[in-house]
Amino acid sequence: MSFSFFKPSRPKTPQEVVRAIKDSLNALDTKTVVDVKALEKASEEVEKNFVSLKYMLQGDGEVEPNMEQVSQLVIEICKEDVLTLMVHELLNLGWAARKDLVHCWSILLKHKVESTHCCVEYIENHLELLDFLVVSYDSKDIALNCGQMLRECIKFPTLAKYILDSACFELFFKFVELPNFDVASDAFSTFKDLLSKHDTIVAEYLTAHYSEFFDLYDKLLTSPNYVTRRQSVKLLSEFLFEPPNSSIMKRFILEVHYLKVMMTLLKDSSKTIQIYAFHIFKVFVANPNKPQEVKMILARNHEKLVELLIDLSVGKGSEDEQFEEEKEMIIKEIVRLSRVPNLLNG
Repeated sequence: MSFSFFKPSRPKTPQEVVRAIKDSLNALDTKTVVDVKALEKASEEVEKNFVSLKYMLQGDGEVEPNMEQVSQLVIEICKEDVLTLMVHELLNLGWAARKDLVHCWSILLKHKVESTHCCVEYIENHLELLDFLVVSYDSKDIALNCGQMLRECIKFPTLAKYILDSACFELFFKFVELPNFDVASDAFSTFKDLLSKHDTIVAEYLTAHYSEFFDLYDKLLTSPNYVTRRQSVKLLSEFLFEPPNSSIMKRFILEVHYLKVMMTLLKDSSKTIQIYAFHIFKVFVANPNKPQEVKMILARNHEKLVELLIDLSVGKGSEDEQFEEEKEMIIKEIVRLSRVPNLLNG
């Protein structure tokens, strides 16, 4: 009598795992599913297959992943267009499958076959996937998943550059103010990564799109939403002063409009916003090449500005000492300008 049916099943090869994932994702297509039971079965298969994929990519805690198998898996996933299916079927996946997909996405993008990030290269040849992930912030059910996947993509310069240069980038100025707080916060995290992960690429983008970018950013700095104002002025105070952005910063501090925006933010009810605004405002004042109109505005508003600055403090400690020194220097310069003939009445 044969007891062969008690033998453990043979582990699947990378090719078999990828084929199973592809078939189960295709089966989710609502145009081909004929009834609810068939859809439920397809969803179960997808979930099961993503678990297999996850274990093959990262091991199971006791057994380390076989890196040769992982490389074969990555090659096969690209060859069979599984990354495209993963993105386009996201909305049809259950919660657990989405979670596993996002986890696997991160590992897949990072993995090198010899010296090549195959999955990154695949996305470079299918850039519409990035567009899809960006616009999916409008889909509440998958917005957070897509945000995580986008931030993994943004770690790679070519993919970050594509998003910055694409028409989709402007959508972030809308997404960061969506009424759903979690989605808006996630969108801002992605927006921040786009403007801070790759200094040279960001500097090139800002140089080429200065007016369009700051016209849109201005709306964030003056938003009625406190969180948007705070996050925006903080982010601006960070990326504007990165060395590659020095020419952008020099251009920015010549503009009277943005001086007025910072002066308004210095009066904000939030002390945190006031502090971030001060770090940008001080550069307008300290600039040795201030335009005449900037000097005139500082001179005419010197009493209110000095009063605001005297009341502004960051608290105790060494940081406070440096802040107070900077503040004193800025106050002196504003007072000096107020005494220059013709500036008050020019």
